[in-house]
Amino acid sequence: MRITEIFFSIQGESSFIGMPCIFIRTTGCNLRCVWCDTAYAFYGGAEMGLDEIIAKIQTYPCKLVELTGGEPMLQKEMPELSTRLLDLDYTVLMETGGSLDLSSLDSRVIKIMDLKCPGSGEEEKNYWPNLEILQPHDQIKFVLKDRRDYDWACTTIRKHRLDQRFHLLFSPVHGELDLQQLANWMLKDGIKARFQIQLHKYIWSSETRGV
Repeated sequence: MRITEIFFSIQGESSFIGMPCIFIRTTGCNLRCVWCDTAYAFYGGAEMGLDEIIAKIQTYPCKLVELTGGEPMLQKEMPELSTRLLDLDYTVLMETGGSLDLSSLDSRVIKIMDLKCPGSGEEEKNYWPNLEILQPHDQIKFVLKDRRDYDWACTTIRKHRLDQRFHLLFSPVHGELDLQQLANWMLKDGIKARFQIQLHKYIWSSETRGV
């Protein structure tokens, strides 16, 4: 597998926010979201075998692992890696852009899948059949750039009854969408979603890598 970095930090997003977590960041992405904050993972990286990756994460005092990128589903070994980690009693999260088929993943993986809003520039890449692959323990994230994105997310939730099926996350683009404004919209509309900020960008700077 091609790996950009493996590091131990505080989980900054999802329902696991605030928990110590080991991150395995793969290299390469098939999307180019305008607000992407990990473009450094598009290229480069180093080849690592599955045994080498597992040996590395076993040096950390933690049983929560997130597979992220880039886009981790571009790595053909990802289903095998996730299953091996699960069999070693790790809780495995996967952060995915939602443009690729997730059916090859072990059902025990907790998938945190984006649905790309118009402001990302990649709305047309959403792979909608994934909604039938996800399970109740999985999470859908909407990264919101502006009011148009918010309205699109609300319409999508209603159309697919997502609030009755999955955990939902509303994540404002860091430094672009006013946090109070988004909170007020959600409260006014009674949205059943978790308001999340990227906690790691408040603990460290938004430019800090490996956190």
